[in-house]
Amino acid sequence: MKLLKLFTLSLILISSIACKSKYNLYSGDLAETKARPVLTAAHDDYEKTEIKDRKVLFTANLDLRVDHPDTANVALEQLANNFGGYVQELGTYRTVIRVKSNTLDEAIEQIGKIGKVLNKEIIGSDVTVSYQDAGIRLENAQKARNRYLELLKKAETVDEILKVEKELERLNTELDLLRGRINRIDHLEAFSTININLKERKKPGILGYIGLGLYHSVKWLFVRN
Repeated sequence: MKLLKLFTLSLILISSIACKSKYNLYSGDLAETKARPVLTAAHDDYEKTEIKDRKVLFTANLDLRVDHPDTANVALEQLANNFGGYVQELGTYRTVIRVKSNTLDEAIEQIGKIGKVLNKEIIGSDVTVSYQDAGIRLENAQKARNRYLELLKKAETVDEILKVEKELERLNTELDLLRGRINRIDHLEAFSTININLKERKKPGILGYIGLGLYHSVKWLFVRN
């Protein structure tokens, strides 16, 4: 009789453990199954948003060899105007122009006709995160400003009015700075920057020409195509 009771209790215990294990396994699988689609969908939406709203600013750096820097600058200024841009800096050794971003490649090609491009580098700076952050901060600051304007209407004492006006002044300054940052990024996205280092071509004197002639004559004696 005792053996039968012990056997019965063992069966109940084993069944309980098996059911509990099955329940835990099922619960874990169910949780994982529910989590995966949500995470994947969120990730896909994030990737699509990031690509769609990406802000990339392009800057080109050129080393340009020219006969006369002043003459080259006149041509570069005209080129900037032709491509819907403008001159930011004009100098004997360095000139900076901006052109419409969708014409950057064509503008660089035309610069190659003003002089000889010795080196070329095009850099793209992704400022998406900074731009989005400024937009969120601008929106929050605007909401805060609206709330303070409502408080200003309800202020009853001079002290309350002064405190609210102080916060409004701070928020107005912050709003101006954030708008300036956003506008600058928008502008630099629309107009790509081209930095041009001007290198004047050196012309040899009379003796230099004689030396070059001798060099080519001697070279012809030893090297022939």
